[in-house]
Amino acid sequence: MTMKGYIHSYESLAAVDGDGLRYGIFMAGCPLRCVYCHNPDTWFKSDNEIDAESLVKKVSRYKTYYGENGGITFSGGEPLLQAKFIKETIPYLKKNGIKYIIDTSGIIGLNDDVCDVLKNAQSILLDLKFWDKDTYKKYTNGDIDNVLSTLSYLDSINKNTVIRTVIVPGINDSESILDKYLELVKNISCIKKYELLAFHTMGFFKYEKLSIENKLKNTEPLSKDVLNNLQSYINNKIGLL
Repeated sequence: MTMKGYIHSYESLAAVDGDGLRYGIFMAGCPLRCVYCHNPDTWFKSDNEIDAESLVKKVSRYKTYYGENGGITFSGGEPLLQAKFIKETIPYLKKNGIKYIIDTSGIIGLNDDVCDVLKNAQSILLDLKFWDKDTYKKYTNGDIDNVLSTLSYLDSINKNTVIRTVIVPGINDSESILDKYLELVKNISCIKKYELLAFHTMGFFKYEKLSIENKLKNTEPLSKDVLNNLQSYINNKIGLL
């Protein structure tokens, strides 16, 4: 029986999900419940299913736009929740000369399927959400130990990795808190960039639509000036690690 992947949505010619022009594949399902999530509709399994060969045929239509650095990005949700399915796409992607990136929280425990998917990726976008075990659990209901194990594995295979952190007003929008993140990654040599993302409220309507409690409903979006200042701080510090 042919394995199916469950897809939340697609985004053709995405420009913010890795280097170059990319085709975004947003996988359905996520074990985390991040308080700042702007896509809570991706938490749940979708009825939109597809097999690996058909998926690669779909993305191959855009191959001429990808160029040398572009390709597809498996995002979510949490794409590694469906690592076995993504692994099935790899031979078809290679046959068509298409590269892929994984945008992951790193929360899925390492197993053969997860390791194979990470190892064969063009690069990894790793969301480092919070800085210690208690804070991570409080705001995501997840275990940071899995994330750190994933990061350690990526370092062991020297996989090009970009760290991403969403900055939320009142939670992690200070230099002193960013120092705690930097302490976690100071000995990881595979990290090529540390990118900060601004908390926003554009997905708030989804919480109402899905009747999900929005724990940050009274939180204002992060200002561009604060984001730029904190990004400059990270850039200066990361070069010293």
